[in-house]
Parts: sequence; structure tokens; C-alpha cells
Amino acid sequence: MTTLALAALVLALVVGAVDWAAVHAGRKPLEYACKPGTMLLLIAAALLLHPVSGLERAWFVLALALGLIGDILLMLPRDRFIPGLLSFLLGHLAFVSGLVSGGVAPARALAAAVVVAVLAALLLPRVLRGARTQGRPALVPALLGYVTVISLMVVASFASRQPLAAVPAILFFGSDTLIALRRFDAPRPWMPLAIIVSYHLAQAGFVTWLTL
Repeated sequence: MTTLALAALVLALVVGAVDWAAVHAGRKPLEYACKPGTMLLLIAAALLLHPVSGLERAWFVLALALGLIGDILLMLPRDRFIPGLLSFLLGHLAFVSGLVSGGVAPARALAAAVVVAVLAALLLPRVLRGARTQGRPALVPALLGYVTVISLMVVASFASRQPLAAVPAILFFGSDTLIALRRFDAPRPWMPLAIIVSYHLAQAGFVTWLTL
């Protein structure tokens, strides 16, 4: 990793930590600045580093940019949940494209698919039931599609050329699971902080993975 890329990555984590504090304290103006600021710095780090594969980097930069758009849509005073969900869904597809571009290990993919399917079977019914209970049954197809795509991203991370990609993928899966549970099942006071910390660490992890 180049000096400039490392500096951008460290600065992204510093700005991210300020964002975590803003989320914990409920300081929305600071969050509006630091959340997209963190993603912009991560994009800069990805562009400045020396990647193992230029193609992987291209896909990951696209995924990070889509994450930035999704962040903005979901944190607006008037929540744009469906457009934000679509932006992150496309971002996960970009991550999948980058992960599989270096080749895949079928045995690892199969093992990961089994584990992810079990987790989805345990968690998804609670989320879908919550959406119906809230009078939002039209969200069910969108939620099913999103779970399918993020699960595919986790499987691709395990099967990628460097399975350490599974670490940020699991963090991303955990962050999005907490978002779904908070919105549609059982919100808890600690969830917003856990969501943003795991999300930023996941995105930073994917940037770092490009150099492995």
C-alpha cells in the first residue's frame, strides 16, 4: 500500500470514528458530514493504492461509490429506503464481480453457501414478518432480493482468491442484518452504533483486501 493510500485509509478511520461518536450522541449535522466523508476517503485510498488486480479495484471502487450514494439516501431527513436498498444491492453485485474476477474455489463456495442459507433461514422470517406487520408487504420482494444478493457476496468472498475477504463480508452481512432487525423486528438502543462501526470496518476491510 502506498504512503498516500495508507494516509487516506487512516484518515477515513479517524473521520469514521467521529461519525461513530456522532451516531452515538445523536448529532445529525456531524453525521451528515462524516458519514459520506468516510466513504470518500475510502474511495481515495482505493484509487491511490497498488492493487493486486486493476480489475478488482475498478469493481470495488464502483461498489464503494454505490455505498456512498446509499449512505446519503438512507441518512436523509426523509428516508429513501428503497432507492438506498437498490444502491447497496448494486454495490454488492459490484463486490461480487470484483471478488470472482480473480477466480473462485468451488468447495469453499459450497461450504459458505450452506452456512449463509442457514443464517438467512433463521433471521429472514423475523424481518419479513415485521414488514408485513408494519403494513409494508410490498417491501417483501425487495428484501428477499437484497438478502439473496448480499448472501451471494458473502459466498463469493469465501470463494475468492484470498479468503480473508470473508472478514469484511461478514461484517457487512452483520451490519445489514442489524439494520433489518432494527427496522422490522426488535430495535435496540445499541444497534445504530454497532451498525455504523461494522459497516465502516467492512468497507475499509475491502479496500485493504485489494493489496493482499
